[in-house]
Parts: sequence; C-alpha cells; structure tokens
Amino acid sequence: MTDTHDNPVARRTVLATGTAAALTLGNVSFAAAEGQPGSRTVRGTLPPGSPDFVYVPVDVPPGVRELRVSYTYDRPAVPAGTPGNALDIGLFDERGTELGGAGFRGWSGGARTEFFVRADEATPGYVAGPVHEGRWHIALGPYTVAPQGLTYEITVTLTHGEPGPAVPPSYPPSRAAGRGRAWYRGDCHLHSWYSDGRRTPAEIGALARAAGLDFVNTSEHNTHAGHGAWADVAGDDLLVLLGEEITTRNGHVLAVGTAPGTFVDWRYRARDGRFARFARRIRHAGGLVIPAHPHATCIGCSWKFGFGEADAVEVWNGPYTPDDEVTLAEWDATLRGGSARWLPAVGNSDAHRDPDVVGLPQTVVLADALTREAIQEGIRAGRVYVAESSAVSLSFTVTDGRGERAGIGERLRVDADTPVTVRLETTGAPRCTVRFVTDEGVVFTSAPLPVSGAGVVEWRTTPAYAAYVRAEVRHEVAAGPLPGALAAFTNPVFLGFPGR
Repeated sequence: MTDTHDNPVARRTVLATGTAAALTLGNVSFAAAEGQPGSRTVRGTLPPGSPDFVYVPVDVPPGVRELRVSYTYDRPAVPAGTPGNALDIGLFDERGTELGGAGFRGWSGGARTEFFVRADEATPGYVAGPVHEGRWHIALGPYTVAPQGLTYEITVTLTHGEPGPAVPPSYPPSRAAGRGRAWYRGDCHLHSWYSDGRRTPAEIGALARAAGLDFVNTSEHNTHAGHGAWADVAGDDLLVLLGEEITTRNGHVLAVGTAPGTFVDWRYRARDGRFARFARRIRHAGGLVIPAHPHATCIGCSWKFGFGEADAVEVWNGPYTPDDEVTLAEWDATLRGGSARWLPAVGNSDAHRDPDVVGLPQTVVLADALTREAIQEGIRAGRVYVAESSAVSLSFTVTDGRGERAGIGERLRVDADTPVTVRLETTGAPRCTVRFVTDEGVVFTSAPLPVSGAGVVEWRTTPAYAAYVRAEVRHEVAAGPLPGALAAFTNPVFLGFPGR
C-alpha cells in the first residue's frame, strides 16, 4: 500500500541537544499487514535559515527485511551569487540520533537519491544490519536553502520477510611488507563510491599503485561503512589505512588510521564546543586528527575549530591553487612563534572521480616500517615532505662543520653563531626553482634547475639568523610577482637549542 501526507516544519519538536541546531518532524507510521510491502510518502518545505539537521521519524513494525528510502527536492532559479537548494540525507536506526551514539546507519550527503539497508547488504555509505522494530530517523541536512525555501518529498518503503544472513566485514591488515626504514609515499584523502566519489576501492587501489604510492587512507564523508570493502585492495605493496572525513558545517577534518569500524560524528559547529570530544574519539581509536583544506572556498569547508587538537594540517589539497598558497603562508606563520609544539604539514589529492589524480599531491613520510603505527609516527614527528608526484624526490638536510646533521622534522642542536649548511637534493623537477624559507621569510632563491630535473642547492646560515629552515620547489611562472605553483615542499628543520 502507499500513503501520502504532508510533513510541514510547523509540526516540529526542537531538540535541546546543545549541538548544531536540529529539529524533528511528525513521524511516519506503518501499519501494513505483516508480509506485505508498504510505502509512505511525506512532503514538506524547509525555509531559509532552517536548522542544520532535520529528522523524520519512521516507526518500523516487526518482521521487516529491508528499509528503502528515496527522495527528491526542488531546485528553483536563484539570483546570481545566491546558493540554490542542496539537501543531504542519512539514516539512524532504533538506537536513536544521540550525538556520537550507536544509532548511525549511514550517510550519503547529496550523492544519492535513494538507498536501502538490510541484514546482508546496504547501499554504499550505509551500514548493513537487521532492520529492527522501533523508531528510526531519516536525517536531512539542508546544506543550502534558496530564498524560496526547499520543498522535499521522501518515500519510505518497507519489505517484510526473513532477514538475509549477515556478512561479517573483512578489514585490511595494518601492515605491508615495506622496505624497513625508508621514505613511503601516501595519499590520505580519497573518496570512493562509499561517499560522493565515483570510483570503486579496487579502482582507487590500481590508481594508487600506478602513482607509486605505498599507502592510502580511506576518508569517506561522514561514514565508516566502507571500511570492510578494502581488504582485497591491500597487499604487500600497498598499506590501506582506515578513516573518515568528518564534514561539519565549520570545516572538514581527516581521521587517519583509525581502528576498523570507527565512526566519528559530524553534527556540530565550532560554537557548540564539541570538537575536542570527537578529536579525542579519533585519537582513542588510534587515528590522527588532520584538518583538511582549511581555506577551501566551498560553503562550510573553511576550518573554524582552531588547531589546538590537530596532529597535522593538510596544507596542499589537490592541484595547487591560491587557497593552498594561503594555507601554506598561514602554516608557516605558526612556525615563527618558536613554540615547542609545532604542527606538521601534509598534502593529499582529495580525488573523487575522473579526471582527479590520485597522488596529486602525495605525503612522503620517513617511517621505520610500512605499518599503520610507523606511518602515523612519521607524520606526527613531521618527518614529511609533500610532492606533486612520485617523479619528484627530495633529500633535505642541515649540517655543521663537525658533521652533526638533522633532517626534515628534526632539530640541529648547535650554538647560535655556529655556521651550518643547508642542502637540498632534488630529482624530477625540471626548470623549477628552489626557495629556502626561514622565520624571516624567503631568504634564498636558486636559479632554475636543469631540464633533467636533478640538482643540488646549498645555502649557509647560522641559528642566530634562522630559527628554522624549510625548502620549496616551485614551477616557473610566465610573469608577475607571484611565485609559481609548488612541485614540492618540506617540513622544517629547526636550528639551535629550543628556548634560546
């Protein structure tokens, strides 16, 4: 049977959760005879300024094998420069919608118009499992609402019957063969069809291998449902870390290398004071907290939570653009403070679909082994440089006259007036220029590297003149005062004794 009714915002109960604003609408109730399919369609309109999340309760009777949801919404014309309608969607089961609770069953954002869940299978992005009796909730996220409002229609279909056999997830191993202590290349920001990407995990694995990567991290928007889909992608030559991109209304953050099955909630804003709780959730699950593309220009993408809870920051995201240049400058400014705690920089592709390039750029980490823990420790320590491809390799060191030496992410402990030599060896960067950057800014720029792309650049300084030094490898520019796009950059080497 099919039933239709309206579900206007006027029929609502505001949730006093202390989180980003939310409301619940009148419930959808099913009374279909057991063994018969049943459908209900609800319609409503959300005005401009609606809460971040709207919940449509669905009362599920016993004996249901599958729950299926489809939805549509209007897209009226809007004035130039005004966002139109965009409505995200997800699902919570009978265990409820509590922030960080156990009820989460999936999220597809705006990537899908329908989804289903049942014991043996679910739409990518949703968690397979039994459809138990009780009050479920469809979660709507009005990402943007046109001045005319956003009119939606949701159809819920329940199919009765015995549940299919549950399929246990198979997770990838936390280690690969590796090369002992070595530089390993990775991409920690990738999207498959388990969120809004268009590639399968197998396709991403093939592209990662072709890009010369040693590790990847899964980072689907607001869901962990794909964690069990990567076991066949991993191998002795490719480590697969599991994670999530927590996509809030005040910025996005990567959870890198969490325990299998870890879900991290996203339903809060900076003003709610909840981020520290979920940063701890990531770390308790063995992951790193890495804010993504802090100055991205999409709505809700700019990072507003500060960096006090971060383990690193994604300075370079995808093809190099002006917002990456802004992030690079902002990150460099934090190094000038001389704090004992500094924030390492990484770079990732954020690849979703063709023509996005997996491994553009890539985080290159000095690690003791190709394991989850060793890669994370290398990132946390800042033993990292970022390159546009596996063709670009760097060796960056600072030495004194006695042979004392420090590399990327390390400190050369010498007196303030001790002369030191900064040395960058580069391959794969034809006609690029090398810049050395210290707490005084850009202090040295080389002549272009030869067309072979290989070269050695040296510069001498002292700790009194440079508290740290880092390297940039830049492409040529046709004209103008702005520097060329990055081909690679390093984390800093610190000079002298801390606090002096």
